[in-house]
Amino acid sequence: MTAPLPLTILGGYLGAGKTRLVNRLLRDAGGRRIAVLVNDFGDLAVDADLIEAEGDDLIALAGGCVCCSYGDDLTTAIATLRALPAPPDVLLLEASGVAMPGAIGAAAGLMPGVTLAGIAVLADATRLPALLADRYLADTIERQVQAADLLLVTKSDLTDPAPTEAALARAAPGVPVAPVDAATPALVLARHAARPRPETRHAARHLTRLLPADAPTDPDALARDLAADPRVTRAKGCLIDLSGHPRLLQLVGTDYEITAAPPGAALGVVTISVPI
Repeated sequence: MTAPLPLTILGGYLGAGKTRLVNRLLRDAGGRRIAVLVNDFGDLAVDADLIEAEGDDLIALAGGCVCCSYGDDLTTAIATLRALPAPPDVLLLEASGVAMPGAIGAAAGLMPGVTLAGIAVLADATRLPALLADRYLADTIERQVQAADLLLVTKSDLTDPAPTEAALARAAPGVPVAPVDAATPALVLARHAARPRPETRHAARHLTRLLPADAPTDPDALARDLAADPRVTRAKGCLIDLSGHPRLLQLVGTDYEITAAPPGAALGVVTISVPI
């Protein structure tokens, strides 16, 4: 009988740096065959030089790793991975920025062929204290960090991480806290002992809006307008700038970045997240 695959869930609010960490773990896999599970391939920007072959639901990555899109059927995706000629050693599921990793872990832990190894949650040092004070978002952030077996502080190079570390200690006492730079595969993918996780109030819900951007647009002006709207917590999409070049716009709170759009990206729509 094939042993269950250990599943690690990677959580954290929008823009905390989950995708960057996933790419680093894949680069430093140390011989582990890691299977990264994402709801949709568009949710995870795998570094191009890691990709060896692409299929409909599976992307073969360097070192025997693989990226798998599960859509609405996580059970089938896991069964597909277990049936591969060289099945993965571990599963790593990147949760969306507004998802509850604890709820995902509770559901996934009941699936055949899977055992929950642990939950790692990223905390953005530039934003976490403010998020925990936000009347719309505090419940979401609290539930995310309280579900964690391991808390990883990101963006410490941009600000003093001490307020974030103190806030995490108050919100999730007893949970280990480490800088994300220390997040080796051995640490993130380790099997953690089961422990009770407190429940908090219902998390804030988010409304997703689609903003058409099929005409040439000034991406910087659009980003400034979105950043000035206190209701907008996240925006992402590809558009054509005034010079005719495809651009990728990513915004978290008031911070935004505009870069060249990846090849083959769908153009013309910016997705906006608003708490309701």
